[in-house]
Amino acid sequence: MIIQKIIDSFGITEFFILFGLTLTTYIFTFYYNYLTRPNPFPGPLPLPFIGNLHNIVDIKLFYEQCQQKYGDICEIMFNGCRCIIISRSDYMEKFLYPTTYFMKIPYLQGIEEFGFYGRGMVFNNDYKSWYYHRQFFTQALLTPKLMDTAINSTKQLFEELSGYWQSLGMQNTLSNNKEDNNNWTLETDFSAWLHGFANDLVSIVITGERTYAIASYYNTQSIIKSEHAGALVSDGNKFVNAAVKFINDIAFYMFVGPFMRHYVPIIRNMTIPMLKNRDYVFERFDMMVKNRRKMIDELPTDTEMKSDMLTSLITANTPRNTIKVKTVDDEMLKPMDDKQIRTNLVEAILGGTDTTSNLFCYMTYYVCKHPHAKQKMLLEIDSVFSKLSKKFSVSQEDISKLKYCKAIIKETNRLIPTAFMTTRYIGEEREFSGYKWPAGTQLHLNFIAANKHPKIWTNPEIFDPDRFYDDNKYSLKFNDKNLMMFGGSQRICPGRKLAMTELLLLMALVFKNYNVELVNKNEPIKIKTGLTINCEELKVKISPRI
Repeated sequence: MIIQKIIDSFGITEFFILFGLTLTTYIFTFYYNYLTRPNPFPGPLPLPFIGNLHNIVDIKLFYEQCQQKYGDICEIMFNGCRCIIISRSDYMEKFLYPTTYFMKIPYLQGIEEFGFYGRGMVFNNDYKSWYYHRQFFTQALLTPKLMDTAINSTKQLFEELSGYWQSLGMQNTLSNNKEDNNNWTLETDFSAWLHGFANDLVSIVITGERTYAIASYYNTQSIIKSEHAGALVSDGNKFVNAAVKFINDIAFYMFVGPFMRHYVPIIRNMTIPMLKNRDYVFERFDMMVKNRRKMIDELPTDTEMKSDMLTSLITANTPRNTIKVKTVDDEMLKPMDDKQIRTNLVEAILGGTDTTSNLFCYMTYYVCKHPHAKQKMLLEIDSVFSKLSKKFSVSQEDISKLKYCKAIIKETNRLIPTAFMTTRYIGEEREFSGYKWPAGTQLHLNFIAANKHPKIWTNPEIFDPDRFYDDNKYSLKFNDKNLMMFGGSQRICPGRKLAMTELLLLMALVFKNYNVELVNKNEPIKIKTGLTINCEELKVKISPRI
């Protein structure tokens, strides 16, 4: 009653005065805590409520500029939390490789709202749960049968892709001789094809079924439609675009707090379509799980099960179990629920699609801008695979011989890493660089800057695959710890061998059979940074290599 009387006695002027005093007190406290923080490092000045969000127009560029302006260790503020940016690979080893830095992020309400926190691997800080899913991924992705499936599917999808390119090239090329199948040129967006191709391929490897994404994109470009049933391809391209958007939106939910997402008008209007897109993506994956579960239930008990990852996830710890997984807790030895299965599928399919397609686009961009590297790549491909046969056989042993191609992939990832940074979280007090870091400190490991650090890399801005092909050319020796490509420690990407195999084979298939040139060599590549660095467009000219 007393409080009510005080409120009733307030006029408009008093309310404004109280609001002003409260705001002033908050701002004073905010900057007092900021200026008296332990172990201060240089960094851009944060603002109350939003931290350093105002500094970010291009998040990739922001992290590069932080290293250039503030040094190898600096700090920023997101979501009300202090974040230390580490921008040198030899410093990162202390946080990537010891198991004491297992935790990736603290609890984030945004990640839970987006449907990821505490499940699968990427945003799971429960070691027992994470270890179980990690073992599952590793065993599922490294089976010889799955690798053979990946190789055969890559070849089959490429033959289909080649047919689409030829069809569009013949439609778009003004030629008197329409019977000459080698006399055409196609100007197209390479990134759209690669995102569709990677989505089809990864979906086949993980679920045993394809999304018909490349057929769907072809139908949007051609007056002649794909031979696949319309119902199968009708929304394949829509799903790929939604998946790319979904991955980019995760970063927004990591860095923007719940108050701003739900109550600040402009930002709230951004979150609504993000959540709708999330729901669409989840519905697609839920349908995959539902249909496969029904198929499994209807099979006789003595029927041999498929070897794909989706089947293994559904049958985990059931009488039909196809993969035996070690665990540190017997409580994990129970069937996965549909949300756990969905999270694993999302991480496997979208993670594999995004990194593979983007990295291949960036590799294409760089080799087309550097004729010497391109010619050296072609000589290696032609030496390993016969130039006379269009449909050549291929084995994992053949793929392993593409050493210069592998160097190109590594050098490309050095210049444009598909994941520009990763995070670590200190759960208890640790000492580093002469300082004691309190529990709760968040670390951002800045790959984009570390991969071009002038004290680690010779001529860091220059594209030169020889740095991974002939170490003797350089004064410094390089190894995988210097190159932040697949992460490190227990959280290193479990699909790295599969991803490298797919990339190398696709390089051989594309560049053995086609001339690929940039439409405009002087135009910078169009990218957008979210959780990963995504290639939005790459205009190329494609013609048969005779």
